[in-house]
Amino acid sequence: MALEHEDITEDIIGSAFEVYNVLGYGYLEKVYQKALQVELLNRGRTAELEHRIIVKFKGTIVGEYEADLFVDDKVIVELKITKNYNPKDEPQLLNELKATGIKVGLLINFGKEKVEFKRFIY
Repeated sequence: MALEHEDITEDIIGSAFEVYNVLGYGYLEKVYQKALQVELLNRGRTAELEHRIIVKFKGTIVGEYEADLFVDDKVIVELKITKNYNPKDEPQLLNELKATGIKVGLLINFGKEKVEFKRFIY
């Protein structure tokens, strides 16, 4: 059985590895974010940077988020630059998925000697 939006997430993960292979370790998150957008666009994907997410309660805005990347209007991507995986980074992505109704998200870490990623379904 195929995973939801598997083709998109495979392209995102492949793009993340390509970015890391070219740039290597040690840049700021914004550098990897822009490079990942460029690679995804080169692969024919849409990739919106810092996609605004609004949470409303009874018509009033009560919260706002910015997703690092929003790919093909179907997958939210959050990037991290950290030496150790931290489960405390997960709630941000889960909140973004909940607020948008988007089902699939990826948490990608460029802060180690290799790219790490975790797929989330909401």
